[in-house]
Amino acid sequence: MSQHTTLEKIINQDPVFGQLSFDDHEQVVFCNDKDTGLKAIIGIHNTVLGPALGGTRMWQYDNEWAALNDALRLSRGMTFKSAITGLNLGGGKAVIIGDAKTQKTPEMMRRFGEFVHSLSGKYITAEDVGMTTGDMDTVREVTPYVTGISQEKGGAGNPSPITAYGVFMGMKAAAKYKYGSDVLEDKVVYVEGIGNVGETLVEYLTQEGAQVHIADINQDRLEEVSAKYGAKIYTGADLHAEKMDIYAPCALGATVNDNTIQKLQADIVAGAANNQLADEGKHGMLLQQRGIVYAPDFLINAGGIINVYAELEGYDRSEIMRKTENIYTTTIEILNKAQENGVTTHTAALQIAQARIDARRQENRG
Repeated sequence: MSQHTTLEKIINQDPVFGQLSFDDHEQVVFCNDKDTGLKAIIGIHNTVLGPALGGTRMWQYDNEWAALNDALRLSRGMTFKSAITGLNLGGGKAVIIGDAKTQKTPEMMRRFGEFVHSLSGKYITAEDVGMTTGDMDTVREVTPYVTGISQEKGGAGNPSPITAYGVFMGMKAAAKYKYGSDVLEDKVVYVEGIGNVGETLVEYLTQEGAQVHIADINQDRLEEVSAKYGAKIYTGADLHAEKMDIYAPCALGATVNDNTIQKLQADIVAGAANNQLADEGKHGMLLQQRGIVYAPDFLINAGGIINVYAELEGYDRSEIMRKTENIYTTTIEILNKAQENGVTTHTAALQIAQARIDARRQENRG
């Protein structure tokens, strides 16, 4: 391939500003360190309400464009998650390209922490997929701009149980709206993705008497969770076509897409995954047209950020739980608002979040 052809190919690639997921992001930081093998992208979407707080995800992406797209989508989602929850935080997210099981080292975590520190508090990190509370403790060795550190070190600990509780509250609210009762006993719930959040959600559901089916790419994990809670392991070929009351996507995003949405046999979609709708406008509308109630992901999975925000504000466990329980009330309000205004539930939630950001922007301008 000639040098001219290579240059032409690079030019024809969509630049950062041309990415579909780029939404007037304030800053995108590319982090590279040869010695530790670190390749990371930090997306800072909006800091009108406060510093951009969002977790760091480590994943073996297919390519760097996929990693960038994830960082942009996730950081944007964090902006609206904090806004809709009433937190004085902006939206940010980081992704590290690599296999967390084989490539992550303490040296890499410290080097990543140094990049976070170089942003002087504009971005505050926390844990996400592929990361642990222990990793956050390591990052904390080089920067104070990290939350979700262990309770032994004065932090709020693993946010996953609180995230699951918020999803459970949002799911119950959606059931109240759809069925007239928030009791989930005997409801058939398919939980896709049994990580830390998914497992705790399964625990809440089984305690309430729901009929829980679980799916995950990790067979050992499935067997462990099934044995612990009595959930049924899904062994079929097409989960989304199964008859169910509630579909709870708790793995990676975009599982509500052109392929799945037409065959989805659920009354409610309510899960912990970020960016569940592959196309927010199109797929939010299709769910509405099919009479499927969608509990906006960035609202009901906000328990985790409420938990880590406690470290910044110094409130206790009881306040964390109170704020997380309030997800129930907010979900009901948004579902009703969507119906009254003839818009999708995702749009209704975005409008409320955006209104809070716009009001603060006006205040800041004086």
